[in-house]
Amino acid sequence: MMQRGRFQCCLVVLILFAFGNASCAANEAVEIPLWKDGAPGAPTKPQDEPVLFLYRPTADLATDAAVIVCPGGGYGHLSMEKEGSKIAQWLNSFGVTALVLRYRHAGTGHKHPTPMLDGQRAVRTVRARASEWGVDPHKIGVMGFSAGGHLASTLGTHFDAGNPSAADPIDRASSWPDFLILCYPVITFTADSTHTGSRNNLLGKNPDAKLLHNLSNELQVTSETPSTFLFHTDEDHSVPAENRVAFYLALCHAGVPAELHIYRNGGHGSGLAKSIPGTSDWPARCRAWMETSGLLQASNRKLRRWRALRGR
Repeated sequence: MMQRGRFQCCLVVLILFAFGNASCAANEAVEIPLWKDGAPGAPTKPQDEPVLFLYRPTADLATDAAVIVCPGGGYGHLSMEKEGSKIAQWLNSFGVTALVLRYRHAGTGHKHPTPMLDGQRAVRTVRARASEWGVDPHKIGVMGFSAGGHLASTLGTHFDAGNPSAADPIDRASSWPDFLILCYPVITFTADSTHTGSRNNLLGKNPDAKLLHNLSNELQVTSETPSTFLFHTDEDHSVPAENRVAFYLALCHAGVPAELHIYRNGGHGSGLAKSIPGTSDWPARCRAWMETSGLLQASNRKLRRWRALRGR
């Protein structure tokens, strides 16, 4: 009896260990270089090379949607944990494949157009490799925080269909995101509500007026701009709410579906806002928006199939 009890105890430990390892593996990132032989442009240190960190959900939850996450940092550094890996793990929790983008910026010696080119390459890469990662090439979104939100909105307003004659198959893919999620984003570079630090890091202190206009993304919205979810807080004094309100109104005028949430509590850089009363609701609202937008429908089908195969 004692031996049997020890055997059962060991079996339970092994099962728990296996599940623990499976959980860790599900959130373990795989590094995907954007360019096989190194990024074009100014010299880049190996640790600054633009890459995607791929986080895949567990098979029982997996949908066919993917989100490229652009961390913030004022175009001078990147908040890779709060606005990167933690966001990826949250997306994985309801079946979305997440890819955190480490893009080049002023802190690595790069200004415009390098961050935009890295972002466009990221969208092309995910679209070109969609089948490999179980992703629908028409369900690829871009999510951005703060200056990463400016990059995301830039990708939603500055895109192309790809080059069908390119030697690199990735360059043949479109850089158009299917949807945008903008979290306390920098949007404008021309209005008084601009975030001066982000603008200076991206464009320098005396940029050309045409360039400022071109990268004030509320002025670049058209009917082809992707459907967008936006959230912000009233207490954000670093990047005033006028940024995303202007973008939201431009989307409405262009006939693009959009949803805007402005919460009372929380300053800039709140991330998932888990400890901020009221504002902690935004991830649930974002998930609901994705659900009602038809982006997570595959989740229910796959879950029913998975349960049926296991007799549940």
